[in-house]
Amino acid sequence: MATRSPWPRPLSLPCCCLLLLALGGPGFFQSHAVEVNVKDLSNNTCIYAEWMMSFLIKYETNSSEYKNATLKPSTNVTHDGSTCGNNTHAPLLAIQFGAGHSWSINFTKTNETYQGNIISFTYNTNDAVFKDAKTKGPITIVVKDPMHPVQLNTVYKCHHLDSIEVANVSLFFWNVTLQAFVQNGTVSKNDSTCEADKSTVAPTTVANLTTAPITTASSPLPTTTSKPVEKPLIGNYSLKDGDKICLLATMGLQLNVSQEKPVLININPKTTNVTGSCGNTSAILRLNDSNKRFIDFTFAVKNTSANTQRFYLKEVNITLISSINGSEPLNAGNNNLSIWDTFLGSSYMCQKEQTVLVTEDLQIHTFDLRIQPFKVQDNKYSKAEDCSPDVDNFIVPITVGAALGGLVALVLVAYFVSHKKHRNAGYQQF
Repeated sequence: MATRSPWPRPLSLPCCCLLLLALGGPGFFQSHAVEVNVKDLSNNTCIYAEWMMSFLIKYETNSSEYKNATLKPSTNVTHDGSTCGNNTHAPLLAIQFGAGHSWSINFTKTNETYQGNIISFTYNTNDAVFKDAKTKGPITIVVKDPMHPVQLNTVYKCHHLDSIEVANVSLFFWNVTLQAFVQNGTVSKNDSTCEADKSTVAPTTVANLTTAPITTASSPLPTTTSKPVEKPLIGNYSLKDGDKICLLATMGLQLNVSQEKPVLININPKTTNVTGSCGNTSAILRLNDSNKRFIDFTFAVKNTSANTQRFYLKEVNITLISSINGSEPLNAGNNNLSIWDTFLGSSYMCQKEQTVLVTEDLQIHTFDLRIQPFKVQDNKYSKAEDCSPDVDNFIVPITVGAALGGLVALVLVAYFVSHKKHRNAGYQQF
């Protein structure tokens, strides 16, 4: 739960820190590598860290809509408050950046290991990136660091991109090099590699496409066979406001990602977590599967006349943390959608496959879709309005059937008229 109180600053101790800023990767994950060397009064290093991070924050606007803002440490990073610690305060690594944003982590140790303890992140919604934010000022979140214990006198390294979610904030970390409780002021030459980096050595399978291990030049190249991607499982998702369901969604989801080569990824509803928010004019459905793929659907309400309101899908944001075929993590969005449009108080349904264009390189395919993000009554869907393609499919056979029925009627009429004339002609012969 976010709090408005700032993270308590430890007793200020003289220290010297060195920061190195370097350009990072592309897109949302383009950030700056931050290198911090915390030293004690004797000018001996006690904490050494180099890492990259970005923050994705969901916030409410004055119009009761929800938007996403992205924060990344830039060249104006400072390090006030970083300290080696003392008998009453734990060692602390702290940085400040941008328009009033800050991040910190303190450390604990045993006789054999050390680890991060508490992470604190403060973001200031007075920053221009939080356009039309309803709540103004600094907001602080506090979360337990999930890092496993590391042997003392060992440098922890992890290139794998990882994330922490708390309240409305997603924290992303990668390319981490860290040693706390540095002994004798010298950073160790012994490394401790995270499990995620170790697992990337083995062949990986993504969406039924297998990447073979590297072979020597003298070995024959393996033939890679790809299995056709099956239709995704249909998932039932819902959000609650108190004890009542406020949003219902049923759909099969498939991502079409073009990085190096096109890859189809099915989202498994059995391993997907559902979060989000409901409102009177705006609602967000966030799906997070076990492979760290985040899909945010933002719905809005519009007035079409004095007494008529409709809802529609306004925005989609996708974050793919797990790499695909060795590519960089991906973040993309489209905030200019106007689809899945139907009357407020109804549900929208489309049994045919549909494609939601996020970017040229990223699309979502939906199957057997039914959605109702507003005015859910008795925890069940209201009457559905079919999508236009489905309606067209019903109209075509009806039209053809009507035409055939008319043709049959004309044939019968012509037959009876001809038969009657023939009989009349026979009577005239007598």
